[in-house]
Amino acid sequence: MKKIFLYLCAACFCGNISAQAYSLQQCIDLALENNRQVKQQSLSKQERDIAYRQARQNLLPNLNASAGQSFSFGRSKDASDTYQSSNSSSTSFGISSSLTLFDGLRMKYNIDTRRAEKYASEYDLEKVKTDITLAVNTAFLQVLMNKELLKIAENQLSLTGEMFTQRQKLIDNGKLAQGDILELQAQQSKEELSRIQAENALKLSLLDLAQIVEIDDYQNFDVRAEVPLDGNLGGLEDIYEQALQTRPEIKSANYRLQSNEKNVSIARSAYFPTLTLGASLGTNYYNLQNLPTDPFGTQLSDNMNASVGLNLSIPIFNRFDTRNNVATAKLSVESSRLALENTKKELYKNIQQAHQNALSAKVRWEAADKSAKATQEAYRYAEQKYNAGRASQYELFQAKNNLAQALSEETQAQFEYAFRVRILELF
Repeated sequence: MKKIFLYLCAACFCGNISAQAYSLQQCIDLALENNRQVKQQSLSKQERDIAYRQARQNLLPNLNASAGQSFSFGRSKDASDTYQSSNSSSTSFGISSSLTLFDGLRMKYNIDTRRAEKYASEYDLEKVKTDITLAVNTAFLQVLMNKELLKIAENQLSLTGEMFTQRQKLIDNGKLAQGDILELQAQQSKEELSRIQAENALKLSLLDLAQIVEIDDYQNFDVRAEVPLDGNLGGLEDIYEQALQTRPEIKSANYRLQSNEKNVSIARSAYFPTLTLGASLGTNYYNLQNLPTDPFGTQLSDNMNASVGLNLSIPIFNRFDTRNNVATAKLSVESSRLALENTKKELYKNIQQAHQNALSAKVRWEAADKSAKATQEAYRYAEQKYNAGRASQYELFQAKNNLAQALSEETQAQFEYAFRVRILELF
C-alpha cells in the first residue's frame, strides 16, 4: 500500500508565533524524562543493582578490627595468667577475618537470584516506558487529527466566505435582493461555530499531550510531524510470536520465575553443613597497680598472638524450618509460573483485539475514502447546477455539508487506522 504522509508545520493556532513545536520523538523523550513513574521504577532498578552487587561481594572474606579496655578490682589476672592481689587494667587490640568455604552453594544461588531480579526490574522499567510511549503516541495523533479537522472546518468556512462575497457583489449591483443572502449568512454562522468547536478540540488535545509530556508552558506548546498514516498489518500469530520474544512484561515474568526457582535452591542449601575459615591476630597490655609492669610497647609486642582455624557447622534439627522454607519456595515457583502464563494469555488477548481493531479501522478508512471521493463529486455537480440556476441554494448547502462531514469522517478513520497500526508496532 502506498504510504500517505501528513505534513503539519509548526504554527500556533492561537496566533502566538513564538510557540515551540515538538516532534513525536521529542514528546516521547520529554515524557520519559519527566514522568515520575519512570523515575520511581528507575530507583527500584538501582536497588536491585545494589542487591546483585552485594550478593557477588558476599564471596569475599570479611575483615574486622577490635579494641577494648577493662578495669578489675581485687584479685586480678596478669599477663602470665596468674592472679595477683591488686587492682588492674588491661587494653586489648585485635583483627580478625573469616571466609566461607562451603555453604551448600547458598551464596552462588543467591547471586543467581539477585541477577534474575535485576533483569526483571530492568524490564519492568522498560514496560513503564512502553506504556508512556503509547500514551504519547495516542495523544500526539489526536492532536494531528484535530489539526486536520480544524483545517477542514476553515476550508469550508473559506468557501462559504467566497460565496458570500460573490453574492454580496450581485446584491450591490442590484441583480439580487438582500434576502437572497440570509441563508448564506446562516450557513456562514454555522460553519464559524464548527470552526470554533474544532479549534477548542485542538486546544484540549494539545493540553492533554502537554500534561502527559509534563510541560508547564502548555499555552506555547505545539507539535510538528511527518507521520505515515498507513502501514502494513502483519499476521496475528507472527505478531504474537515476536511479542513473546520482545515484550518487557514477558521477559520480566520469565526472570521472576527464574528468581523463585533459585530461591528453592537457596532454601535447600540449609540442609548442608557450612565450613568457614577464620584467622585472627591480637595483643594485650596489662597494668597492675603498685606492681612493676613492662612498658606498653614491650607488652604489645610480647603478648602478640595469632590463630587460624576451620569451623564446620552441621545442621541436625531446626524444627522443620528448612523443609517448610523449601515447600514455601516451591509454591512461589508455581505462582510465578501461573503469572507467566497469565501474562502470555493477556498479551495474546490484547494483540488479538488490537489486530481486529486495526482490520476494522482499515475497512472503515477505505469506505470513508470512497465516500469522500463520491461526496466531492456530488458537491462539484451541485455547484455546477447551482451556477446554472438549476439547483437551489439549500441543495448546494446540503451538498457542501455532506462534503464536510465526509471529509471529517475520512480524516478520523485515517487517524484511527494510524493509531491502531501504531499500537501493533509497539507489541
